[in-house]
Amino acid sequence: MPVAIVVLLLDITLIWHASKTGRLQPWAFIILMIPLVGALAYIVVELIPEWFGSPGAQQARKRMADRLDPEKRYRELCDRLAGSDTIANREVLAAECLKVGRFDEAERHYDHVLTLPMGKEPVYALGKAQAQFGLNRPADVLATLDDLKQHWPDFESAEGHLLYARALAEVGRIDEALDEYHALSAYFPGAEAKVRYGMLLSMAGRTAEARIVFNELLLSMRRAPKYLRDAQAEWLSIAEKQLSA
Repeated sequence: MPVAIVVLLLDITLIWHASKTGRLQPWAFIILMIPLVGALAYIVVELIPEWFGSPGAQQARKRMADRLDPEKRYRELCDRLAGSDTIANREVLAAECLKVGRFDEAERHYDHVLTLPMGKEPVYALGKAQAQFGLNRPADVLATLDDLKQHWPDFESAEGHLLYARALAEVGRIDEALDEYHALSAYFPGAEAKVRYGMLLSMAGRTAEARIVFNELLLSMRRAPKYLRDAQAEWLSIAEKQLSA
């Protein structure tokens, strides 16, 4: 396609966009009078700030930054903790350590927080258990979560319940893990718990029950809003593959 036609199509598109967004004056004149340069000016002055200022653009930019330098925030939080060693700063750093796979360090931070008078909170014990799971120590995870339940019997956490079920499966306590998954799948937000439940049923040789779990999940998600299906796409794909296996 000749360059002139490409420039003309670009100009027409941008003029249409300017008219739809209330920017027709003076941009239509500029784009028409200075082909290509006017279009580039419109993109730089109007569109780029709009793109990067929207929540979606900001999230995309953050994802890109995280891929390029995944430990940038970790370093910032280390500096913050060095300047002010508070429970809040240490807990935020510990959570970031979990995100970047620094499980040893995360466990140390949570251990330290739990020794402090104001740090004896169930969420910090749960964080410690998550670090232990990342370190492939499921028996320690169970011990930590059992201790959590003993000290804070009213504390409820779907994530903690899922972690407990996974740790039971990892140490070979399959029947107990299945019981936990069965209870968990009734209230856990999202598809992960049901998919893990179905996969463990399959592993235990209870294939027919597993297929029922996967089919019920996929049927319910077909009636869910698109944004929910998109958010659970990874787990739904696993469920579909399990059914087709």
